[in-house]
Amino acid sequence: MKKGSSMRLGIAASIAFLISATAAFAALKPGDPAPDFAVLAAQGGKEFTFSLKEALKNGPVVVYFYPKSFTSVCTEEAHEFAEAMDQFAAMKASVIGISGDGIETQREFSTKECRDKFPVGADPQFNVIKAYDASFSLPVAGPVFANRISYVISPEGKILSAVSDSGATKHIENALETVKKWTGAQK
Repeated sequence: MKKGSSMRLGIAASIAFLISATAAFAALKPGDPAPDFAVLAAQGGKEFTFSLKEALKNGPVVVYFYPKSFTSVCTEEAHEFAEAMDQFAAMKASVIGISGDGIETQREFSTKECRDKFPVGADPQFNVIKAYDASFSLPVAGPVFANRISYVISPEGKILSAVSDSGATKHIENALETVKKWTGAQK
């Protein structure tokens, strides 16, 4: 193995360990007000500004944070959200993924891994990520990443659920279940 490859593998393993070692609970709790935001996003390779306030006019919004586009679990999570988008749309819910990646990366990720089904936001200054207390950094002043946290937000701007888990599947399952319960309670 080449030196550069083993170094990248070591960094990736460190990131995976630290993500899995983070707290099991998201910082914002159900009932808390969701911080409003607008973020440069991409869907199907096209850029636009995603506004939480505007999206909430249509129904609940799933906001999920992830560490890095094109890494294994982040790609798996994007695939699973893409597969579930018809279910979310049937309940008038929208989804946005947010990471610290730049918009160039998000344009490509939105097409390849999100399969043009939902937007991903670029937050390289970590403004939204920090507002949702979803950031962490590697030891010794290492780079900052978004923690894997997902929130479901009601149209009234309140957190309905919050999940922090290093795997992908719990985020999609919880978001679908929460939106189903919320939809049923509205009838």
